[in-house]
Amino acid sequence: MRLGNDLFFAEIERLLGEGSEVRFRIHGFSMRPLLRNGRDTVVVAPRGEAPLRVLDIVLFRYRGRHVLHRIVRIEGDRLTLAGDGNYRIREQCSAADVAGVVRRVVRPSGREIDCASRAWRRMSRCWLLLPPLVRRGILGVLARL
Repeated sequence: MRLGNDLFFAEIERLLGEGSEVRFRIHGFSMRPLLRNGRDTVVVAPRGEAPLRVLDIVLFRYRGRHVLHRIVRIEGDRLTLAGDGNYRIREQCSAADVAGVVRRVVRPSGREIDCASRAWRRMSRCWLLLPPLVRRGILGVLARL
């Protein structure tokens, strides 16, 4: 049985609001290559009191839907976000629109990656530092595999 996105994310937000972590498999290609469509699972925690940081991956509300993207800039209460696989498109929201923060990525093998680890943050930063043309080329090759 498939659950519509509206119901799915309403339940996700309810659980996060109660203080629970939620785990779900990602769908979509906007976070490639670091998160893989239909393969990787994310563990999202309630936002809590900790400040949001550049490079955090967050679940946020944007134009009536929920999106899982990375914070690329913070200016006061305004966040600029982008998918790792989106080298041109950016979204903006307020910190209040953030429903939760991705704490761990679970690979199909069961290996869990802590998103606060130095290795994950370094890999994320390196990917984002690549020129858009280089990222576009890499994403093009990955799409053909």
